[in-house]
Amino acid sequence: MRHTILPSPLFVHVWRRHFLVWRKNIATSIVGNLGEPFLYLLGMGYGLGRYVETMGEIPYAVYLTAGILASNSMYAATFESIYNSFTRMTRQQTFHAMLATPVSIADIVAGEVTWAATKSLLSGSAILLVGWLMGSVTAPTALLALPVVLLSGLVFASMGMVVTATAPNYDFFMYYFTLIITPMFLFCGVFFPVDTLPLPLTLATQLLPLTHVVALIRPLTTGLPFEYPLWHLAALLALLALCFPLAVNRIRKRIIV
Repeated sequence: MRHTILPSPLFVHVWRRHFLVWRKNIATSIVGNLGEPFLYLLGMGYGLGRYVETMGEIPYAVYLTAGILASNSMYAATFESIYNSFTRMTRQQTFHAMLATPVSIADIVAGEVTWAATKSLLSGSAILLVGWLMGSVTAPTALLALPVVLLSGLVFASMGMVVTATAPNYDFFMYYFTLIITPMFLFCGVFFPVDTLPLPLTLATQLLPLTHVVALIRPLTTGLPFEYPLWHLAALLALLALCFPLAVNRIRKRIIV
């Protein structure tokens, strides 16, 4: 068995396995991934948007759509990489079965991460389409937001796999959502600019990946100018480079005794 943090091309077989399983329940999956973001777009974009007409010189519905696209990439990858990956690792023993084949631990983790990122991309594409149909996505560069959604999915899925490798049970994930995911959803620029927060909180948000995802996606979907795009991109790549090998090592310790 290869002890390496670098996956081989065999990780594609892990990804394909998950795709074939997902394809059998595609309708349920799409409804689940799009239901909540769609309600946010309607309820807050057009409900609250009637009272908060503009944000940063653009309609609030347009502003919010970019934030929902970014946050959905976080949620889609996180749910897949913790609940579903944990089930495959523990209840179904799928990881153990895969190790009976030529794939390595790194291949398994890479397959899990890329599949979770793929789900972010699929749901993000649908949200982008819905936003365009509702008139809240009009910038000609909007499609360029999809590579950022994919990168976001890779980052949050790698983070999720670290949590999955650590969790003793399903209840443990509530700590992750309550202490990490929900604060990012509320304070990282989904609903309002982070620079409206007190300075200590504004600085703290720069340590959170969703801030950088929002900062990259919003200019692409709204036409607003970029602010420090290389910094935001570097921050996401650095977090991915940190979390993926950590996830590989922790999964290896978890399932190989």
